[in-house]
Amino acid sequence: MLTHLSDLIVAANLGIMLFFTVAVAPTIFVVLPQEWASAYVRSFFPKYYLFLGLSTAAAAALAGALPVQAGLGAVALVFFLSRFWLTPQVNNARDNHQDRRFKQLHAASVALNLAQLVAFVWILARSLGAA
Repeated sequence: MLTHLSDLIVAANLGIMLFFTVAVAPTIFVVLPQEWASAYVRSFFPKYYLFLGLSTAAAAALAGALPVQAGLGAVALVFFLSRFWLTPQVNNARDNHQDRRFKQLHAASVALNLAQLVAFVWILARSLGAA
């Protein structure tokens, strides 16, 4: 029963990430003025990473198989790394007009997010295969 709850949390987190990537992110900078969009993103991402990190850690604690627990634990750690280290670095680079560094850090952030999405899909596929 608890492993099913873990799967539901993972599926919800995957949905949140996909919705933000496909619907919200592309719209923010098109609809809002640059200043507002930047303020929104700066406010949103710390909450996004913290929520996903905490919920993924909970899913890891509820998961039954050790490889799934380890995978979810790693994904949660990356969310916390993104929240507490990477996001402030991205913001600092933007504030100091370090365009090259900003682009590198932003690309790293996107790559990490993509890797986390792939990990969630792998975990759900593994759970469906075991069911």
